[in-house]
This record gives sequence, C-alpha cells and structure tokens, in this order.
Amino acid sequence: MGSRVLPALELPQRLRPSLEDSRRAPGRGRENLLSSVAAVRTLASVVRPCYGPLGRQKFLVTDSGATVCTGHAAAILRALRLEHPAARLVRDAAQTQAEVSGDGTAFVVLLIEALLEQAERLLRAGLPRTQLREAYAAARNEVLATLPSLAVRSLGPLEDPSWALHSVMNTHSLSHTNYLSKLVAQACWASKEPDGSFKPERVGVCTLRGGTLRDSHLLPGLAISGEPRGQTTVVLTGARVALFVCPFGPANLNAPATAHLSNPNDLTKFMTESDQLLEKQVAQLAVGDINVAVVWGDIDKKALTLADKHGIMVIQAKSRKEVAYLSEVLGTPLLTHLLPPLEPGRCRRVYRQELGDTAAVLFEWESVGTPALTLVLRGATAEGLRGAEQAVHHGIDAYFQLCQDPRLLPGAGAVEMALARMLSDKGSKLEGPNGPAFLAFAQALRSLPNTLAENAGLGVSQVMAEMSALHQAGNFLIGVGTEGIINVAQEGVWDTLMAKTQGLQAAAEAVLQFVTVDEIVVAKRSPLHQQVSHPDSKKAKDYLSHPKKKILQMYK
Repeated sequence: MGSRVLPALELPQRLRPSLEDSRRAPGRGRENLLSSVAAVRTLASVVRPCYGPLGRQKFLVTDSGATVCTGHAAAILRALRLEHPAARLVRDAAQTQAEVSGDGTAFVVLLIEALLEQAERLLRAGLPRTQLREAYAAARNEVLATLPSLAVRSLGPLEDPSWALHSVMNTHSLSHTNYLSKLVAQACWASKEPDGSFKPERVGVCTLRGGTLRDSHLLPGLAISGEPRGQTTVVLTGARVALFVCPFGPANLNAPATAHLSNPNDLTKFMTESDQLLEKQVAQLAVGDINVAVVWGDIDKKALTLADKHGIMVIQAKSRKEVAYLSEVLGTPLLTHLLPPLEPGRCRRVYRQELGDTAAVLFEWESVGTPALTLVLRGATAEGLRGAEQAVHHGIDAYFQLCQDPRLLPGAGAVEMALARMLSDKGSKLEGPNGPAFLAFAQALRSLPNTLAENAGLGVSQVMAEMSALHQAGNFLIGVGTEGIINVAQEGVWDTLMAKTQGLQAAAEAVLQFVTVDEIVVAKRSPLHQQVSHPDSKKAKDYLSHPKKKILQMYK
C-alpha cells in the first residue's frame, strides 16, 4: 500500500472478516456502539465555532441573569449546565487542561469528539473494545513520541519572548495584540527570579474601564481597581492590611434581628449603643495595628470618620475577585465582620495612583515571591477587557511553560497535519487492529485544521487538499491562515510543546476511558431514601422517631 492515506470510509474494509463474524453471532451488533458519542458531539458543537483566532463568540446568560460575551471555550464550558456524565467528564478534562497549561480547552474537546467518532466506526466494523483500547493507546504513544521532533524553534534564555507569546495571545476578541504581547513579555522578564525561574503569581492583572488597550501599561506591585474613601490616602511604610467582604459600618439593616422599641428613650439608647459598638470595632482594628482596610461592600460615614481618627486607610474595592486574589497574596483571610484578623497582611506601602479619569490602589512589597508588576488593562467595554485579560493570562502561562521547556511547535493546525501524516504512513503498513486504529487517529487529528479552515470562512476541501499535498511532500510547516494556507514559521504562529503534549494526553486518556464504557446506568432512589429525604411525610416522621423498631421489622 506504500504511503497511501486511507480515508475514513475505507476503515471498515480493513476489518471485514471481524465484521462478518459479528453478523453471524447472535445478540451482537449495536451493543458495541459507544453510548457517549451523542453527548460529546453536542458539547463539541457548542465550542467548535469558537476554535481558532477567527472563531466566533457567544452570549452567555448566567444564572444571575448577567450577559457575558465571550469566545473562550473555558468560560463557555463553565457556564453550561450539564446532565450527561460523559459531557461532564469531557468538561473536567478540558478544564484541567486550562488550569494546567492555560490554553487548549477547545482543542481537547474537539479532539475527544473526533477520536470517539472514529472509535465508533471501528466498533461498528467489529473491532473488540479491548483491542481498540490497546490500538488507540499505541497510537497515542506514537504521537507523543513524535511530537518533540516537530519542535523547530526554541526560546533563548536571553531572548525577548514577545514573538513567542504573540500567537498564544492572538485571540479573536483581542485587538492591539502586538502591543499587549510586548507588555506581557516585559512584565514576565522583569519578574523573573534571580535563578532564572518564573512564577506566574509575580505578575498581576488589573482591569479599568476607560481608554483603549493602547493605554494599558505596567505598574509596580499589585494594583486593584478601588478608591480610598477617607482622609488617609497613603501608607508609606509598614502597611498592615485587613480584608473585609462586609459593610464597613453597623450591621446590615436587612438582618433578621429586630429591635423592639417602645418609646423615644429606647430609640436614643439603641442608637447610642450602636455608635459605641461601632467605635469599639474600629478601635479594635487600631489596637490590632491595622492601618489599611480593604472593603468589598458599603462604607458607613460614621465608621469612616472613626477610621480617619485612628489613621486607618479605608479602600473600597470594585471587584471581589481582586480582593480574593489580594487575600491569597497577603496570606490573610477575608473577614465578614469588623474584627482584626489573627494574622494581617503585610506589605511595604499602599497608595493611590491616578490613571487618566480613573484610579487604582497599589500595594508594593520588597520580599521575594510577591507580585512585582501589575499589567493595568484599559478598555471601553467590560467584554473587551474580559477578553484582553484572558489573553494576558494565556501569555503569562505560556511564558511559565517556556521557562520549563523552551521548545515551540508549528501552530495553525500544522503539527496536527504532520502527526496525521506520520500515523497514516505507519498505519497503512501495520497488520491487525493497530493499522486501522492509527488511520482513525490520523483522521481525528485532521479534523482540527479542518475546523480552523471552516471558522476562517475558507474553502475547506481545497485548503485541506493543498495542506495534505504539501505535508506529503515533507513541508510540515504549512498551516491554516486567514486567507488560505500559510508557512507558520514565516508568519510566527507557534504553540508551546508543553501545552500541546498535555492536551493530547488529556484527550487520549478521556477517550480510552470512554471506550471501556458500554452503557450508562442511573441508580434509582429507594422508597426508604425518598421518605427520609422528605421529613414532612408521615412515614418519614415515624421512621425517624422509631428507627430501631423499623430496622428490626426489616430483618424479620
């Protein structure tokens, strides 16, 4: 057969003897079909239009009613309410990929779907599940062994990393990619440890409405979107920080407790005692040596006056996420009452920084392991800032991976086509189940550049034919661009070796697990469990009141 590539429709021909045996055996046939394909196909159809830099975006309506416009697969998967266990497993695999490498969420989902569809064809042809699993595992091992040989670029230890981060950050929702990739490269380079290592937490990200992305810049320390509310607007040395996710003032007026007041004297006494309690709480903060209070909530005027009296800088934060991140960096808890923390957060100084028509609050450290720089993103809309923030985090994660392994792979679907060609060449020469499995794995890999071409609005058949011909000729640097095929080395489109390796491993492991599942069994609740879970019923109350008696009756 030489190096001829077999299309997917010819795969059952390789297994015709097994197919004939399955037809003769009674009770066999559709029992070999995978029960997870339909659910995974539906999930993949949601994220497929978002794959690649030219993918589309979606409006997500959250449970709280908020509308978010995004094209990032990780955010879309988090918002989905999934019932099918197979879809949940795919989401878990994709989210693990996003947490570990910061990128490749849609890649994992789409590859799982393609591998499952090819696996179902092999099962229809009569290939036993155990042999399919072993053959797929062999194809995965072959892919992972070949992948490092396709790395044609490497980031030097003293080289500007902006060129390597550009393609990772070049998403369909981002403008001014060149400018932002240079900012991220500068922040990562300046935040490296003395030994040359890099920690992603050394670079913070703050989003502020107003201006454009070209107005984004770097600030020292950790910046949050907030505003000092009192007279104390700066702590120049020895800042001790407390974080509150509650109103800075009296207890919430909507609290369930109700004061029963029968005359004006009771009202006066109640107000006096309330003021005394508030003064005591703020004084306790001062006694605890707290001189900075970050509040995510309302700030009472009387409490602010007391804070000014004790020299406490009160900052009203605009984002709970930033306060939570500040808690992680400072190592101090989020408090729900006006009490001093057992261990306050410490930093060198805290001050307000004017940024055009808005302002940020900066926390600066001198110790190792704390944020050295913050990239302040500016933008006119929340959706644009959200996309830019996601792209910046992708760039930071990519630089972290490159510090561990500086090798880069061709992007834009070129590496998938190169791996597919390798598997096709080997699969066409192998006997037994490994041959068809290698060809099926190759067909699944080809579906990824196919999707890139489709999302770019190109003629898919023509683009794939041109790519296949050039890859067969030995040019594995050919990928999918905005107007057709491109040379990824000339266009500077790269993927990190670590992210691609982890994505292939995650997708293959999920598929190998799916292959062993023949059906989905949902356990039915027992009547006794249903009665106990509804204590309003008479039988449930009787059971709970006389448990020993009921147990004895069950064993008679």
